[in-house]
Amino acid sequence: DHVCNNGKSIHLSLTSNPSHLEAVDPVVLGKVRAKQRQFSMMTNGDRLGEDFDRTTVLPLLIHGDAAFIGQGLVAETLNMSQLKGYHVGGTVHVIVNNQIGFTTDPTESRSTAYCTDVAKMIEAPIFHVNGDDPESSVYAIELALKFRQKFGQDVVVDIVCYRRHGHNEGDEPAFTQPVMYKKIKNRPSVRKLYEEQLIKNGDITRDQADEFAKEYKNKLQGAFEHSHEDPTNIREHAFDVRWTGLDSPFTTDFFDTSVSKKKLTEIARALTTIPADFKLNPKITRQLPKRLTAVTKGGDIDWATAEALSFGSLLLEGTPVRLSGQDSCRGTFSQRHAVWHDMETMKSFIPLNNINIGQEHLCVYNSPLSEVSVLGFDYGYSLAEPRMLILWEAQFGDFSNGAQVIIDQFISSSSSKWHRDSGLVMLLPHGCEGQGPEHSNAYLERYLAACAQENIQVCNLSTPAQYFHVLRRQIIRPFRRPLIIMAPKSMLRHKKVVSTVNDLTKGGFSEILDDPHPPNKPHRLILCSGKLYYDLADRRDADGVKDVAIVRIEQLYPINNEMMREIVEKYNSIDEIIWAQEETKNRGAWSFIRPWLQYLFPDIHLRYVGRGFAASPASGSLIRHREEQERIVSSAVLGEKTEYDVTVLPEGVEK
Repeated sequence: DHVCNNGKSIHLSLTSNPSHLEAVDPVVLGKVRAKQRQFSMMTNGDRLGEDFDRTTVLPLLIHGDAAFIGQGLVAETLNMSQLKGYHVGGTVHVIVNNQIGFTTDPTESRSTAYCTDVAKMIEAPIFHVNGDDPESSVYAIELALKFRQKFGQDVVVDIVCYRRHGHNEGDEPAFTQPVMYKKIKNRPSVRKLYEEQLIKNGDITRDQADEFAKEYKNKLQGAFEHSHEDPTNIREHAFDVRWTGLDSPFTTDFFDTSVSKKKLTEIARALTTIPADFKLNPKITRQLPKRLTAVTKGGDIDWATAEALSFGSLLLEGTPVRLSGQDSCRGTFSQRHAVWHDMETMKSFIPLNNINIGQEHLCVYNSPLSEVSVLGFDYGYSLAEPRMLILWEAQFGDFSNGAQVIIDQFISSSSSKWHRDSGLVMLLPHGCEGQGPEHSNAYLERYLAACAQENIQVCNLSTPAQYFHVLRRQIIRPFRRPLIIMAPKSMLRHKKVVSTVNDLTKGGFSEILDDPHPPNKPHRLILCSGKLYYDLADRRDADGVKDVAIVRIEQLYPINNEMMREIVEKYNSIDEIIWAQEETKNRGAWSFIRPWLQYLFPDIHLRYVGRGFAASPASGSLIRHREEQERIVSSAVLGEKTEYDVTVLPEGVEK
């Protein structure tokens, strides 16, 4: 906290910034949004966080001129500025305009007259000011702050200046800008110019100016020396305030995440009760009785119902939920219907916010057609609010590629780099389902390649109950890690992908699911994850195969070694372990899972069954897709060899 001249204090929160320039922009805004919600609840009792003026927490972004105009993320962040789910009451953008991008001149870095022209898209005021004029610069900043507080919109201050020493103190800018840096070398510094102005006006004497400079230099030197004598323990302060109690080490210990049938019934009634005089679409209306019956009378609970029950249970327990992404309110595949719309008035209604008095709230938003800015925003939200279940949903799993910068720079590495943990959940609709290469892979291998030091969790789930429990586990455990879920598409309505209410009222999430119908003495053990299990199980049943066990790895990282060993040791009659996957051999989990299996079971033959190497994640032909899928299933269940199979001998040599 910084004490101002008027005696009031300002809390300053800095966001760790990677070298990828503007990647931090939406992260800052997400943190601000979370803090505004927290402040509103403390002062106004506003539980929704939708209707306060957002003047108490200010986002300040400092940009370089080349980055502001050059990075598309700036435009995406500006586009979010007035949207309901991402509005923060306006951001103050300060551009330190050095008129150069490392060694690139403005004429080579933009097609516009000003680096700030991108801000015209939202009609933000833009103040250009001479950086050599301190008083004008201060005036421009004060004007920007007053505008933001008055109108709640973004504002830009473009401080036109220069970089005296090039990109850094060791750089030689005269290599590429010789004329400009000849002028800079001979130009007095800002301090010297302002000092001469004040002395000329009689505001200070030269002795006073020298004393001010000496005093400030000593202050900086003292701070520098203090930093060596009493270094800050970053991790210690990372778990203060709202993070208190969430600093436990990661563990694969079991956590009971069950919910009573009474509570589930209460949630189900809210999910299926239409308000009086509300004209709900009849297609949705027809689904409601089945949802209620599934809970009250023990019917089939599908994926979307399990998700809604998980959300509802957390809301009743005092945990708010935020879900955002493209088409998240309805669900890309018309499965969620978290928000109802009156067919005549367009009035909206959120059933999960009407379970009980005193409950927490579900905040669900359709996002702009952007991945990187929205994921960055929700990640930033999770940094400031660890006691809220925060989910970002990709329209299709592949679309997370557009957010790769956020994944690489923040989600997978921030705990190691900056000791900043996050409980963000990423939902990535995934699976090779004959929809072509653009909608057939969330690039599971990329997440697994980033796994180390228990930094993230990667799951490919196969049942609604597992989804229910893993979401609740994310909040209940005394630590936070990002959770990546390969969410299903075809499994949303698969007749066999169902759970019962009893699956939700007992137990919790299991990293590995053993075969529910294990054979007595199997010769082959098939390991798989996700929806492929159902194809394998159907073929085993259809052909009456009695010597194959099928085990699902639900959490691919961190892997539960003890549980895996227990299961495999039970099947002591097996001759080989098969890893079966739908993805191509250079994708999916094979490259990651192979050394793990060799380490755990060095004396058992290991074989890969799946698609071959391919540049594209999937075929564009539905017929070819089905032929490939049939080959994978037959090879795994019936033991048929194919050209893509790999047998790994105990010594680790592929044959």
